[in-house]
Amino acid sequence: MEGENKSSGSNKRTAEERDKDDRLKSRKLNSSNTICYLQILGNGMDTHDTSPSVLLFFDSKSIIFNAGEGLQRFCTEQKIPLSKIHYIFLTRVCSETAGGLPGLLLTLDRDKLYVRVRGPSDLKYLVDALRSFIPNAALHYTEGFGPSHGSVDLINDQDVKISAIVLQPTLSEGQPGDMSVVYVCELPEIKGRFDDKKALALGVGPGPNRGQLVKGISVKSDCQDIMVHPSDVMGPSLPGPIVLIVDCPKESHLQQLLSTESFNNYFSGSPKSSKAVSCIVHLSPASVVSSPKYHNWMARFGSAQHIMAGHERKNIKIPILKSSARFTTRLSYLCPQFFPGPESNSICSSEDSDPKLCESIAAENLQKFVLRPHSKQGLDKSCVPSLLVPTEIIDELHSEIPDIAVAAQNVRQLWHASTGSAGEISSAQNVKFSVEGPWFDDNTLPSCLENIGREDLEIIFLGTGSSQPSKYRNVSSIHINIFSKGGLLLDCGEGTLGQLKRRYGVDKADDVVRGLRCIWISHMHADHHAGLARILAHRRELLKETPHEPILVVGPGQLKNYLDAYQRLEDLDMMFLDCQHTTKDSLGAFRNKPTNGQIDSADNVTEIKSLKKILGAAGLEALISFSVFHCKQAFGVVLKAAERINSVGKAIPGWKIVYSGDTRPCKALIEASRDATILIHEATFEDGKVEDAVKKNHSTSEEAVKVGNLAGAYRILLTHFSQRYPKISVFDETYMHNVGIAFDMMSVNLADLPALPKVLPYLKILFRNEIALKESDDIHEL
Repeated sequence: MEGENKSSGSNKRTAEERDKDDRLKSRKLNSSNTICYLQILGNGMDTHDTSPSVLLFFDSKSIIFNAGEGLQRFCTEQKIPLSKIHYIFLTRVCSETAGGLPGLLLTLDRDKLYVRVRGPSDLKYLVDALRSFIPNAALHYTEGFGPSHGSVDLINDQDVKISAIVLQPTLSEGQPGDMSVVYVCELPEIKGRFDDKKALALGVGPGPNRGQLVKGISVKSDCQDIMVHPSDVMGPSLPGPIVLIVDCPKESHLQQLLSTESFNNYFSGSPKSSKAVSCIVHLSPASVVSSPKYHNWMARFGSAQHIMAGHERKNIKIPILKSSARFTTRLSYLCPQFFPGPESNSICSSEDSDPKLCESIAAENLQKFVLRPHSKQGLDKSCVPSLLVPTEIIDELHSEIPDIAVAAQNVRQLWHASTGSAGEISSAQNVKFSVEGPWFDDNTLPSCLENIGREDLEIIFLGTGSSQPSKYRNVSSIHINIFSKGGLLLDCGEGTLGQLKRRYGVDKADDVVRGLRCIWISHMHADHHAGLARILAHRRELLKETPHEPILVVGPGQLKNYLDAYQRLEDLDMMFLDCQHTTKDSLGAFRNKPTNGQIDSADNVTEIKSLKKILGAAGLEALISFSVFHCKQAFGVVLKAAERINSVGKAIPGWKIVYSGDTRPCKALIEASRDATILIHEATFEDGKVEDAVKKNHSTSEEAVKVGNLAGAYRILLTHFSQRYPKISVFDETYMHNVGIAFDMMSVNLADLPALPKVLPYLKILFRNEIALKESDDIHEL
């Protein structure tokens, strides 16, 4: 980023202190050293899961329009300092535009940084909902505005004047969450040069009078009996550039957009027009932008540059999170069975924006429109990323680790028996390994995996990091894919929808979301549920024309408070069941409760019956929650498949998956994990940090493995790693004989479980040049 603050100490200031500093600054602008630009922050551009953000950058501060999911992770990737963000403006208040706000506010709050959040008056509903899990201090500087006639002034300082024009459908069509905003950003004019010769000729020599003239104040000549006016000695001023951020989501908003008189001041050639618009960023969807009425409205701004950012398909093949994409490509080369490439066959690129649209161009990630200095005003594509070429990544990997090709070949041999038939996992003695270790001693297969098919179950890790997203690991989320029978999510951290689209492809991910039957949330820390509203809202939109059942959300009771409050903004099309009512004891009491024809709503009869129906349709016997040792209302979960009959009529017991959520090792977890096929256990800390694990109520890798071994679990998958381990955690190979390490986008099919620990030593080869980050004050575990 350009224009970094020279003093890092000035970053940690409250919003009030920032405002005071702004008021104290001179309004004088020096055009020679002032930098200002508009930049597209393309979070969501490759996945279409959220609205792109727009950055308005100044030397002294940054302003962001919209904070969809993934914004914080994107800023981390691009080294955009959160400490410089003074304002966040929302064009609408919904999960698409504000899904990244909770995580961003929590991160800033932990760093004692506060940002002012402004949006239409619907913002109050979001703030009320966020109070369920965000400290009041982090929400103190949030404020809604409108609706009102005309524009609302929001900022007017030495850098910029920002006003808002609120669009709201008529009362018969509108509802909470339907207000939309057009933001008008006007930079001050740059005053002309002071003409020394003219001043001297008029009798104004060096001194305070010249300063007054520069400020626009007339003075009396030093040696002549005349008044000297600024226009007598100042060259012509350059008008300040004007930018519009337009979000017109529906046809009903378009009618108001067309009839709003406030725009008359900016239309080219209008009798009321006194200002020329330099650039307009359109966040409006294609369904609105394609309207001839919208085209005509755009044309009224004359030569303004139009940037079309409403989910343009042009950018769909260029990953926004390049570090993560590069990382996944390397993993996929080593072990495509556990790290399949994204299913991109449904992804297509489209042409640039409609050529009939004025001066329009499709938005691209990190594309800029320079506003200052005036000499460079216009489009700047120098930061736009290029296409990521997998072959180049692999060539780089070969150069870095010459023996990686042999390692990849050995990994592939794990999926081929000596006869060479594909799809079968060979026993250890059939394969020649180039590594040694305790990983190859266990050839026993649990009876539930006998004749298991590849479409019985797959576990996809969408987020394997803790606390906040990083370049390589998103926050917690696991997709339980039961193929034709649908799927479930275990936890749903911010960015879950985007991760689904990266894994399955933009269009196929929508099928996955349609097929979700249940979402289970472990506890109320934001890194485990902040992506829930976006998933639910997207599912509702996908199924709005199709008869369907509401999705069942199972979570701690406090989560219901948040979801109920949030649904004042947008319908989430869900029913809720408290984890407390899905424990073994509660479910047993429900089964044994005599029926007397009366239904007590407090007993969650409808929800529990829905759960049973969902489980039956998915081929599951049980979903059982159990309390763990982390925070108030923290849970783990057991998923048990129903018994199946093989081709010769033999009864095969169902598999059993246990997910720990966040926890210290505890008796309840060990008991729940008895004879589990897979135990997915958090491993936030490395083995040498037991004290940290105890302090934060988390587990170390060794502790997690011990829990699994005590319970007799067949395979243990470690996840939820501290972000101080950016790629791979530190572990002791002596206890890893039945263990796997989870990574984002890792897909573990039940049929591949025997190979899981056998891949681990090859992963060590891939990461042997990596050094774990040293402990830092910037890392906070929840």
